[in-house]
Amino acid sequence: MRSDPDFSSAALAEAVELPGEGLANNVGVVAEFFRDADAASDSPLLWNLTRQPQITHALSGLFHGNAALVQLRVWVFLQLAAQGNAQLPREHIDEMFHALRPEALETVLKRFRDVGLLVWDESQRSYTLPAVAQRVAAMLAPLANETSADDDDDGSELAALLGQVVGANQLGAVEAGQVKLLHAQLARMHGEFADAIASGSEFRLREARKRYDRAALLIDRASEAITAIISNAHGHIALERAARGMGQAQSRLLAMASQFNRALQQMDRQRVTLGTTGITSTDVKRWLQSAPDLHLLIDGAVGMSTSLATLAQHELLDVTEAEFERDRPAPLQDEALPESQEAPEGSLKAVALPKELADLNMLLAAWHTEGDDSAHTVADALLGSNPADARYAQIAYRAQLMPLLGDPQAEVLPGATGEFARQPWRVQWLATQKRIRHPQVELLSQGTLVPASALVDLTDTSNNDAAHEATDHAPAKKEPKKRYG
Repeated sequence: MRSDPDFSSAALAEAVELPGEGLANNVGVVAEFFRDADAASDSPLLWNLTRQPQITHALSGLFHGNAALVQLRVWVFLQLAAQGNAQLPREHIDEMFHALRPEALETVLKRFRDVGLLVWDESQRSYTLPAVAQRVAAMLAPLANETSADDDDDGSELAALLGQVVGANQLGAVEAGQVKLLHAQLARMHGEFADAIASGSEFRLREARKRYDRAALLIDRASEAITAIISNAHGHIALERAARGMGQAQSRLLAMASQFNRALQQMDRQRVTLGTTGITSTDVKRWLQSAPDLHLLIDGAVGMSTSLATLAQHELLDVTEAEFERDRPAPLQDEALPESQEAPEGSLKAVALPKELADLNMLLAAWHTEGDDSAHTVADALLGSNPADARYAQIAYRAQLMPLLGDPQAEVLPGATGEFARQPWRVQWLATQKRIRHPQVELLSQGTLVPASALVDLTDTSNNDAAHEATDHAPAKKEPKKRYG
């Protein structure tokens, strides 16, 4: 606290809000800052803030003014919030802040009363902290931690956010806003660590590795709580999305351990050892970074300038001619074309078709050779002679071949494919499936393989019946009249 006379009522006057000029003093609601007033209601976060005007009003009064006044108010407020008494008599407050000037303490207490951080009870002649003050004190709790400015700020912030999320989860009051803040912090740390790895600086990489180890330790301790939040977020859309994003950020951050290890191993391979002294280039660089007055190291290093040695003229001429001859390109020379050579013998090999196609051809041919013109089920053809040994891939391949039976374009093909298309069988699929007892196939489409001749006979019979029916219904042809002359 300052005790010099410059800290007068003129400085304390800044603690009271004075009317000013500009847009901010002429706006009553936050929606007037938007081009479209209806757009302010589209943001859930802004809508939530407008529902808590007591908090924003208290924070505005606490942090209004220059840095010295803000520090004074925050210090007094945290000291009052740390007291374990429900009532704070004015005499007790005067004893707590006896080192402050009376006008400074009175100005701060008046500001707290105006913004609702303190409530004066005239009957008890004491102050009390309302519920709004307790919430503001919880927000400012990280400022009361005994950490120096040289500590890891990212680690402290991550620990505070993890503490809020884990504690809220234990109480069953975790909210999507807290999870989003933690997700954003993890994403920022991942970006900073990735930049450190890509920089190629050994010192920056090792410093980032220390911060990463501290962050990974914190995340590992809170992993069970984070897993519980992700698994219990069903039903709450905002919380579920925030928990899913936090889980992805956590996985990406923990997966960077291997990247740090590879980068450090590459640094170790690039390190140079100076002779047999055991001193490496890293040690030299670290010493140069910590050594003061580096310009003094070159004092006396250069005692005299270098001078040219005397050379004979013919030696200079010989060296110059040799250099010109070496750099002069060789002239192009005529080269004869290579002699003709016989082309090596080659062979054209067709791609071997799967064995299942040949087996299916043999099975269908055997049915026809045996004179078995009765219909067979598609399952008999797909499963083969040994259904228990048939694999899923073989059954699926055979099922894909069935539409080729009787295909006009496939019948003219040579080889096994054309032979299969020319088989005297036709497939008739059904729109039903049958459950079979097979180790790899549970459901199989039903269908029937019928002889092609049976389908032809059925078609011819249908055509003849149609022709007879047409003849019966046709009108009788009249005989031409004969003329007698």
